[in-house]
Amino acid sequence: MLHSGDLSFSFSGLKTAVLTLVREQDEPLTDEFRANAARAFQDAIVEVLVKKSLKALKQTGLKQLVVAGGVGANKQLRSTLNIEAKNKRFAVYYPELEFCTDNGAMIALAGCLRLQSGTPSKPAGSFSVQPRWPLMEMSAKGAM
Repeated sequence: MLHSGDLSFSFSGLKTAVLTLVREQDEPLTDEFRANAARAFQDAIVEVLVKKSLKALKQTGLKQLVVAGGVGANKQLRSTLNIEAKNKRFAVYYPELEFCTDNGAMIALAGCLRLQSGTPSKPAGSFSVQPRWPLMEMSAKGAM
């Protein structure tokens, strides 16, 4: 993932690797094994996120990075990015921890607002994907 040459990332392969490692254990998992696996998993994710973020800043020439979503609450990620920001002279911004929520919660809110707006519904089981749905189209009445 680090050497893909692009800025995309997916952790499905990493999750599969951990699952395979766990399944290959012949003995019951010890607390030490679980802790080491969790630490290695987190280290790998933080490394990818930091390196891809730095690459994005370099490619764009930007000097500001905004971290959002649930991952923004990760202390190791924040610490590593803060060190890199100081060393490489860029600004990094994070929401307050209480606002670092899972993206699923944001999608649920968007769905609720769309439902309240009176957007015509489709038959059960069908929907139209709208990845760039402008939330500003929602009326103030529908938002509350």
